[in-house]
Amino acid sequence: MAQQLATLRTPAAYAGVAAYAHSHTGEAAAAAYLALGHAYLLDKRYAEAETALAQARHADGELADYADFLDAEASHAAGDDAVAETILRGYSERYPESIFDVQAPELEANVLLAAGNRTGARQVLAAAAGTAAAQRPGFQLVEGEVEEALGQQQAAEGTFKEVLLGHPLSEEAQTARAKLTEMGAEPTLTVADLRSLADAYYNAGRYAEASQQFQALARNPNLNAAALDSFAVAEAACLLKLKRLSESEATALPDTADENGAHRLDLLMELARGRDDTDRQKQIVTEMESRFPHSPWLADALFSAGNMYMLKRDYPTAIQYYSELAARFPGDKNAAAAHWRSGWLSYRMGQFAAAERIFAEQIRLYPAAVETVSALYWRGRLYETLDHNAQLAATNYRTIVRAYQHFFYAQMSRKRLASLGSAQPVSQPELDRFQPAPQPHLVDAFPEDSPHLAKARLLANAGLNEYIAQEIKADPDSASWSALAEAQIYSSYGETFRAVRSLKRALPGAASASIESVPLAYWRILFPEPWWDTIEAESAKNNLDPYFVASLIRQESEFDPSAISRANAYGLMQLLPSVGKKMAHEEGITSFQTFQLLDPTMNIRLGTRYLRQTLDRFGGVPEYALAAYNAGDSRVADWEAAGPYSGIDEFVESIPFTETREYVEAILRNEETYRAIDDFARTHGEQATAATR
Repeated sequence: MAQQLATLRTPAAYAGVAAYAHSHTGEAAAAAYLALGHAYLLDKRYAEAETALAQARHADGELADYADFLDAEASHAAGDDAVAETILRGYSERYPESIFDVQAPELEANVLLAAGNRTGARQVLAAAAGTAAAQRPGFQLVEGEVEEALGQQQAAEGTFKEVLLGHPLSEEAQTARAKLTEMGAEPTLTVADLRSLADAYYNAGRYAEASQQFQALARNPNLNAAALDSFAVAEAACLLKLKRLSESEATALPDTADENGAHRLDLLMELARGRDDTDRQKQIVTEMESRFPHSPWLADALFSAGNMYMLKRDYPTAIQYYSELAARFPGDKNAAAAHWRSGWLSYRMGQFAAAERIFAEQIRLYPAAVETVSALYWRGRLYETLDHNAQLAATNYRTIVRAYQHFFYAQMSRKRLASLGSAQPVSQPELDRFQPAPQPHLVDAFPEDSPHLAKARLLANAGLNEYIAQEIKADPDSASWSALAEAQIYSSYGETFRAVRSLKRALPGAASASIESVPLAYWRILFPEPWWDTIEAESAKNNLDPYFVASLIRQESEFDPSAISRANAYGLMQLLPSVGKKMAHEEGITSFQTFQLLDPTMNIRLGTRYLRQTLDRFGGVPEYALAAYNAGDSRVADWEAAGPYSGIDEFVESIPFTETREYVEAILRNEETYRAIDDFARTHGEQATAATR
């Protein structure tokens, strides 16, 4: 009930938890009142939050520090600052291990300031100086507000600037800027200050805010021409991201001989690419090569041009641009990708000797690049087909299997090794550096006496999910088990997707780890099997492998039944409403409504039917079907027509959309990993329990 209340906060959810609180005592009642108070806080119903949290405080249970802190927040928000101060006085002494100790000083200072006790607020902040609390933007903001209240205008201005420039994307930064405006101090921000703000907005994808900032800078009459040009071009880059930049606006930008001029041409090239004006695009790149041969904007233009012609299947032109980028700018962020693509497109054109050379260079020059596993594989294929050297091919394949255990190309490599039979690998020292990513030390047992873990479990009972991870990590000895503990708590109340995401963050290198190197409990959460009975039954009905269906669900929604994508796809298998309606009709379901796609059983029932039909449309080939599931039938038909392909591995590598290619590879990888986990469990006598499924 608490989880439902935290998520939905409907009248029925409130009523259910309130009834539970009234009918229980002790820790159970405290958790329920805490859940109510927390929900009221989220809904800004502060008076009701105070009442509920006061009830939770009276219980004085394991979560007393939460009840006190949240009650103080509610009281302050409701204007009851005397009550809030009474609660906060001596908070850190009462709860020396609370996660809120780092927030308590700024809240208490805000409370005292609101009550008119400026001296008391300054004393609270001074007592916390030099601690972790003082690094928080909220602490720094109230520090500036106290200084302002004490008439220390210059100090307040400096503090507000520190908040604005040090934490530009925070809510506190917005408040600090408003304060500077009120004080008439915003004009004291330097051009460098304002440029750093604009860049922060741009890099965070907040293009409208960045555009406004650059626009204001470009109107500054005291700047030199180069600075004004820089801001004008930067504003145009924002407009391009917002799809609001016109050709005439870009052309009107100053045509200078510095990086601003190079950036201007890059913008014009992107506009030409957008309207498919190849003549103008080529002309601009040629001009950039002549005028700005060392500019990073030329590197961007070359990569974009290569992508343009790759999608057009004009491979010679794409290779030209990619090769030039790799040669001119070997350290550029896109150099490894461009180098790889020039090799792969050479391979697709049948220029195998050139491809072989480029793949070998890729392995030598870019060992850490994500594209290099592909280079290792296709170099192995060329060892087989071009050089007729099965031993060197086997060496490449074994390197991939060793270093990239669960990657798509590890699967392909195992198949190639099987086809090579008895071919023995040979020594290639340059491949020894390819090793599995090191895994952190992990355990699957938890200390029985960890108060933070106990509190984290109680937090889940109260629906205070946002504090679970922070509470667990507050245990100083939790590094080897915190991720699993957090994930298992999420799983305990059915939020499988949250558990999966938690462990993905903790184990980013899991795809290169052997099953034996990570405790099985971690794999069970990374590759979960909820609704397994339904998956098995509907898979059998549609002649599908249940592991295949589970793998697709994991990639589509991470088992979040309430997921709705930006493309309006619903539920576990991410079905469009139109697809759901069509499948429901075929299933004989009357009066179907789109919201039913959020029901796991219904979604799996309709999704497996749709997946079966997609497979049938593409001759039962999983790679084609998965690509179509992600990108649409017409695109896959177009990609098929771009063949011929010597094998399905060539088709997958030739998918021009990175998202779709990685999607197909991930699901095939997921399927194999699911099997490996269950095989490992059976081999070691460990059976999957109903809880893990």
